[in-house]
Amino acid sequence: MLAALAVLVLLRPLVFETYTVPSRSMSPTLSPGDRIVVTKNGELERGDLVVFVADEAFYDQHPDRGTLQRIGDFLGIRPNERVYVKRVIGLPGERLTVDEAGTLRIDDVVVQEPYLAPGVLASTTPLRIRVPPGRYFVMGDNRPASDDSRNHLGDPGGGSVRAADVIGEVVWRYWPKSGWGSVDDE
Repeated sequence: MLAALAVLVLLRPLVFETYTVPSRSMSPTLSPGDRIVVTKNGELERGDLVVFVADEAFYDQHPDRGTLQRIGDFLGIRPNERVYVKRVIGLPGERLTVDEAGTLRIDDVVVQEPYLAPGVLASTTPLRIRVPPGRYFVMGDNRPASDDSRNHLGDPGGGSVRAADVIGEVVWRYWPKSGWGSVDDE
């Protein structure tokens, strides 16, 4: 049992972390208080739910990391950082547009978003952006209540999130028990 616990303690910072959803920006997919598991593996695809450090991604705050803070980062302890959960909408190099009607197109192809609640548009603000290399364009599923890439279009990177700021992909909800299971990312 101690060996299993030791393996878990060692794997956690390298393979997965757990988080609590802080806001309603991902409703109806995730709700405030949901507890989720995030894996730190490889390639992201459109539709994946990701957790990222918003301080660096959106607010260009690069805190000076002391030894204790770097150890905390390794262990997944980030008490003073804003960590967001959003959905990957645009991949590096893609051209995203949202027209006046609120229709999302990626490289001129209309994108269906079945995870949005009925009547919710891709965006009420028209936009046009090419996602820079090594970055992702992210939005919450509850578009009217989400601080996401759309709110930071004038920032460096056009509101997109650097791959280095992504902690990992949301793969599992373990609380509440009624929502226990894999997180649908279609």
